[in-house]
Amino acid sequence: MAKKPGTNPKGEFVFFDVIYEDGSQRSNRRVPAEILGGLDKDEPARGFIIEQDREIAEKSGRSPLEIQSITRVGAKPDKAMKVR
Repeated sequence: MAKKPGTNPKGEFVFFDVIYEDGSQRSNRRVPAEILGGLDKDEPARGFIIEQDREIAEKSGRSPLEIQSITRVGAKPDKAMKVR
């Protein structure tokens, strides 16, 4: 039986919403679940997403946008990670 698109049965990825300094938002950015947890909780997601943005910017020939906040999809709004 085929799985539904967008399902994550094995918990391989955790999804994050990213808000950039210009007010734009990218939803459902995938981060491997194996790099999260422990004492750092979701903090490693920030570095992973920043690196993804650098690679995308390099390929597109544009400079990467600064990230304002990162929120785990489904988390309460007050749990957003502020990026400095």
